[in-house]
Amino acid sequence: MARVFYYARNVMRDIAPQALFRRRLAGRLEQARLSDEAVRRRLNYYNKLQDAFSPSPAAVRLDKLPSTPTMYYYDLKEFARYFDPALLVDVEFGDVIEVPNVPTLVKDRPIRADDSNAVIMKFNKFRHFHMPADATAFADKRPAVVWRGDLNNPKRTRFIDAVRDLPFCDAGSHKPNAPAEYSKPFLSISQQLRYRYIVSLEGNDVATNLKWILNSTSLCLMPPPTYETWFAEKQLEAGVHYVPLAPDFADITDKVRYFEQHPAEAQRIIAAANAYCRQFSNEQDEQAISLLVLYKYFALSGQIEPDPEVWRFIQG
Repeated sequence: MARVFYYARNVMRDIAPQALFRRRLAGRLEQARLSDEAVRRRLNYYNKLQDAFSPSPAAVRLDKLPSTPTMYYYDLKEFARYFDPALLVDVEFGDVIEVPNVPTLVKDRPIRADDSNAVIMKFNKFRHFHMPADATAFADKRPAVVWRGDLNNPKRTRFIDAVRDLPFCDAGSHKPNAPAEYSKPFLSISQQLRYRYIVSLEGNDVATNLKWILNSTSLCLMPPPTYETWFAEKQLEAGVHYVPLAPDFADITDKVRYFEQHPAEAQRIIAAANAYCRQFSNEQDEQAISLLVLYKYFALSGQIEPDPEVWRFIQG
């Protein structure tokens, strides 16, 4: 039902006269610039650009955005429709594993120092920001580890090889193409949330399950992230928001044993993870940041003359 509502709402926005949205831009920006320091910090984290630039020859007009994948299109169009349809953007939908050569709107970027050309937008948010409530206490969950996913990189296969013989680990792939020795039955999110410990492993880029794990009362175990999205995975701290795992996963037994003996420590990490997730639940802030990320992109690309007050807010 949520998916139907998502599409219905966005189709209706596309049907509506787009000039209505453009007339509302000044008001939306005025509201956005009255936001707090956290909004400014986040918008400048997602859009790290500082210098003027020109869109590439491959840039597309806002009224000619690629319509597939559909959710990426709608997640961008939700905010792009407030701007002149003739404005140009470089955009890359899907999983992005390299920083683009020119400033480009993306869903994700590799975690590295020189990443400013990758301007993060909240793309594919229906899938990546599904964070259901979890009312079961950590102590009331099964004292075991769970992981399910596609074996789409060596890290995931290495993990299963490391834990396959551990009696407290229920790890495998539910995909039909998984080799028999790696195959496990499908588990829904609610079924996985019955476990105290849930492992998060990056796939093609970020781990899709990371957000809902950190929003739950289970403890997240994972290697340090190497990609980030709107969730700003780089800002997650090992030992504060999640339990770090070694590259060979040889430490998982010791980690689980430790937290079984120190449940208060586990709950401290879970509480910090839950608090981190809450910053994404303020829809007014989320919309303000998205709009300002685009506004900064268009201003620095010389396609709009920024309002002095809005620009003062962006620059701090």
